[in-house]
Amino acid sequence: MALHPLAAHFAAVADVYERGRPEYPRAAVGALAAELGLVPGDPVLDLAAGTGKLSRALLAAGFDVTAVEPLPELRGLLAAKIGPERVLEGVAEAIPLSDASVAAVTVADAFHWFDKPVALAEIRRVLRPGGGLAVISMAPDWRDASWAHELGTLLSGTRPQHPHFDGPPWSDAVHEVGGWSEPRNIRVTTHEPTSPERIADHMQSMSWVAALPPSERAEVMDRIRAIVAGGETPAVMPQHVNLGLTALIG
Repeated sequence: MALHPLAAHFAAVADVYERGRPEYPRAAVGALAAELGLVPGDPVLDLAAGTGKLSRALLAAGFDVTAVEPLPELRGLLAAKIGPERVLEGVAEAIPLSDASVAAVTVADAFHWFDKPVALAEIRRVLRPGGGLAVISMAPDWRDASWAHELGTLLSGTRPQHPHFDGPPWSDAVHEVGGWSEPRNIRVTTHEPTSPERIADHMQSMSWVAALPPSERAEVMDRIRAIVAGGETPAVMPQHVNLGLTALIG
């Protein structure tokens, strides 16, 4: 199945994605496990796993992780981080796992790329009865940085229509297909170290920045680096992890 045109551009920014995107804190994985009733050793599928940021946090918490990722450039980094035996090529709409094989499915900053009814049917298929789904999004909070408003204005002017920012919430798709418990949301906030270089890498890893023509992308990145370098970046900044949670019923 073809990927969303913007999602395909992550292949070109795999290295900066790994450098710039924040790590998933232990507290967020603990909250996810408590809410979905998971215990160490449970099999968990990390779907659209990218470079394995969440996969590594799940492994560190003791879960038996299988990571599925469609893009070979990201999959290579993922396999190097968690072991090739845990990594499979595949998409949410055709998950390469057997029926009722996992206790939970996690999707970190990727659910908006899916054909949601098809993906939810596949997720239902691979989950055990009563198994849970966690739809996760990460939101670094840069409001304390002096450059936050100027950077936000620049980014809003470059971003095209985007399914995460402009599409319906994940819970709408769950309500539409039925057979899931009432979706709920939990926010876990931690404070994480950052730097101007990591801010720039994070911005370069955004799908719509990666999709810009090379000359335009270079110009935008030069402006981003100049904005951040011209202001003050706190050494530690808040990071919000939003956990959207639901479980199979019936």
